[in-house]
Amino acid sequence: MQFSVRVTDYQKNTMLNICDAELLGKKIIQDELNMNISETYYGEKLIEKEEATTLLKKSSIINMVGKETVSLSIELGVGSENGVKLISGIPFLIVFKM
Repeated sequence: MQFSVRVTDYQKNTMLNICDAELLGKKIIQDELNMNISETYYGEKLIEKEEATTLLKKSSIINMVGKETVSLSIELGVGSENGVKLISGIPFLIVFKM
């Protein structure tokens, strides 16, 4: 399984945008909700699960989309199922670590 990521520094925090690689470039729509999983936001590089695990653990702000990505974050204790939202059946989660 590959993940597509973009890592940036935001106000002295590491911000991670991560998605399941196969979602990159897709648009998901449900009612008034509309999400563009763009290469400019999520597409800096493709990584494997081991590197995704490291990035999820060390990042302070995480925007994630996709079943594999969200499942991995929950498995690691980084994300919580309570915060997961679905858009057309695709999970989306934002995490802010304090």
